[in-house]
Amino acid sequence: MTGHESTNPIHCYLDGFHHYVDFRGRTGRRGYWYFFLFNFLVTLVLGAVSGALGGAYVLVAFLPGLAVLVRRLHDVNRSAWWILIGLVPFVGTIVLLVFLATEGTRGDNGYGPDPRMATDY
Repeated sequence: MTGHESTNPIHCYLDGFHHYVDFRGRTGRRGYWYFFLFNFLVTLVLGAVSGALGGAYVLVAFLPGLAVLVRRLHDVNRSAWWILIGLVPFVGTIVLLVFLATEGTRGDNGYGPDPRMATDY
């Protein structure tokens, strides 16, 4: 993403697909949650139209969603390995949600520049 983190929800969603194999760097809280929201809505709509269409979209959106999740964890200065905590019933999901809802590290961290201040993504 160029410039500051986008406030345009559609841009955040499309940006996730544009950087679908980029597991480096950081994605801010706003970018992650807008991507998640639009991904959820598109899945619901396509699933309501046709189960096969909804299933196909889930397969297409899996890799971009994983990349956005990894970059979001990087924003809170966590390794992508923390995704596996979600496998622990109940507690793991809560821990992962807390990480996703937490404000990202201000300034640069080991995973790259702050997405709120970055001039080059």
